[in-house]
Amino acid sequence: MRRALAGTLAGLLLAGTAACGIGDGGSDDRRLEVFAAASLTPAFTEIAREFEDRHDGVEVRLSVGGSSALAAQIGEGAPADVFAAADEPTMVKVEQEAGEDLSPVVFATNTLVLVVPVDDPAGIEAVDDLARAGVKVVLCAPQVPCGAASRRLLAATGTRVRPVSEEQAVSDVMGKVTSGQADAGLVYRTDVLAAGDRVKCIQIPGAARVVNRYPITALGRSGRSALAEEFVEFVSGDEARTVLAEAGFGTP
Repeated sequence: MRRALAGTLAGLLLAGTAACGIGDGGSDDRRLEVFAAASLTPAFTEIAREFEDRHDGVEVRLSVGGSSALAAQIGEGAPADVFAAADEPTMVKVEQEAGEDLSPVVFATNTLVLVVPVDDPAGIEAVDDLARAGVKVVLCAPQVPCGAASRRLLAATGTRVRPVSEEQAVSDVMGKVTSGQADAGLVYRTDVLAAGDRVKCIQIPGAARVVNRYPITALGRSGRSALAEEFVEFVSGDEARTVLAEAGFGTP
């Protein structure tokens, strides 16, 4: 009888554990890990909230940063369900690492602008001023989408710049400008809208010809692939597009 009672108690304990979602992956199945480019932070924060509101019990966890750094983490096995990059070449690298066609969808576009501190201590009025001696310019690193685009745009305008710092994310460039550590930097127009009156914005001639296209894909590395596909579809839909437009992103 003691053995029978012990077996019954063990069975009840196991049943209770399963009911709590421990060991069966119940809670994890409703948690979505989304890796997104830093420039998407404000828009994706709102989009994630709207997605959660429409999917009962779902939690969207955002990991934001430089697209290249996120891609490297995914290549090393980071548990990402969705990846949204700031340019297509970075997505291609992720596909190559995965060894499969992930069928990414372009859902937004972005262009670059020149930003300076509100008091503009270096007297920057145009992109040509970045070539002046003593002007502290900060850019994204060349391997980062905003860095690659910055160099294409500067080359198109014939402006030679020696940056005092090269950052791994566009948010870091903005941080250097708003803190006064830099006289100027190139960031996305969406970052300017998010910064509000903390910076002064200067348009760059020809910027509309250097456009970053943002792709998103489900990575399908977990049992949440169906939910990941739903998120990708939601980001590409009308509701999310309204949020993206308000943040300053262009349409695909």
